[in-house]
Amino acid sequence: MSRRSPSSSPRVLVVGINYPPEHTGIAPYTGAMSRGLARRGIAARVIAAHPHYPDWKIKPGYGQWSRSEHLDGVAVKRVRHYVPNPPKGARRLASEVSFGARSTVSRWGSPDAIVVVSPAMISSAMAALRAKALHRSAPLIVWVQDLYARGMAETGQGGRAAQALGVIEGRLLRSADRVVVIHDRFAEIIARDFGVGRDRITVVRNWTHLAPFPLIDVSASRERFGWKPDETVVLHTGNMGVKQGLGNVIDAARVVEHYRDPVRFVLVGDGGERARLQALARGVGPLQFVPPLDDAAYAAALKSADILLVNELAGVAEMAVPSKLTSYFQAERPVIAATDPSGITAGEVRAADAGLVVPAGDPEALRDAILELRANPERAAVFGANGLRYRRTVLDEETAITKFADMLYEVTTR
Repeated sequence: MSRRSPSSSPRVLVVGINYPPEHTGIAPYTGAMSRGLARRGIAARVIAAHPHYPDWKIKPGYGQWSRSEHLDGVAVKRVRHYVPNPPKGARRLASEVSFGARSTVSRWGSPDAIVVVSPAMISSAMAALRAKALHRSAPLIVWVQDLYARGMAETGQGGRAAQALGVIEGRLLRSADRVVVIHDRFAEIIARDFGVGRDRITVVRNWTHLAPFPLIDVSASRERFGWKPDETVVLHTGNMGVKQGLGNVIDAARVVEHYRDPVRFVLVGDGGERARLQALARGVGPLQFVPPLDDAAYAAALKSADILLVNELAGVAEMAVPSKLTSYFQAERPVIAATDPSGITAGEVRAADAGLVVPAGDPEALRDAILELRANPERAAVFGANGLRYRRTVLDEETAITKFADMLYEVTTR
């Protein structure tokens, strides 16, 4: 296949397991990027799984062996893969392999560039093998949202399996013509640990996938969620998995209950750990579980809470940048990050000057931070305003999509 001229728009194939209407995790970014490229005249085609995340079951109306649809100017082919429940160990691996097999035997056409989204890293590695074998003239771009092997190590899943996955991840990244990462720290880690030249790594920051928040009646919203006017609501949203270490939040809820603090913890979302967490939290008063919300209700919850919480398992430091932070900053509410003080999440909250950082797995420190913000509403408001400013200046969607598009033009016209 001949390379296109600089004045023409490239045809791009995106292979990623998650895609809208999934509304959390990686899907909103893959969807928004594909739509944004299409708006810029770049023909984006997507191969994705049927929507199944974060509840790990295929959504109603989906589940056919294959399905083609057009979503906001993007041609999307859905392929049926094995959906694990619970999504752990060998089942999770089998899920990625099954998507990898389905996506690699699908028709790819004649793309000018191929973008694989990691995770899912195993299926991305399988797609990369096909790209290098059958589409040699099409540059391969690996878009890294999480660091896979590092994530296994940081969540206590080390050993031979983690080592083997590290080898696969390294080969995948080194095989790419360009690696796109969502944070400067990712770029440093990939260059250092996997030997990828820094000139082949492009940083494109994630952004909030929520539309600008409408005017929200906070009092009515709090009443709808069952939150009292005089209690401090601490809201955690998104996936409930091992990485989030949400047992710490349950412990903190027990602590505030013991001291009779006017604090309520709210966990919004779903995930592989939810059932275990609900069982663990039975009888804990100041703790509320809320199922996943649509965008409007999610925005209302963020704006109506007093504090937005990022909680990570002790030991998690460099495997990921929590996507929820972009929406938290958009909500103009103070953030508490219960995480490794030297990790990426802590660094992001400090860079935005948007809240407080406390050590992971320390419920007493989490309580102290909450009470500090409750006692200093002016400081809390400044943190919220700083977060919104950071979102608007650093985490802007149009800036990110333009940078990604420029990178595609660069690699397809050389």
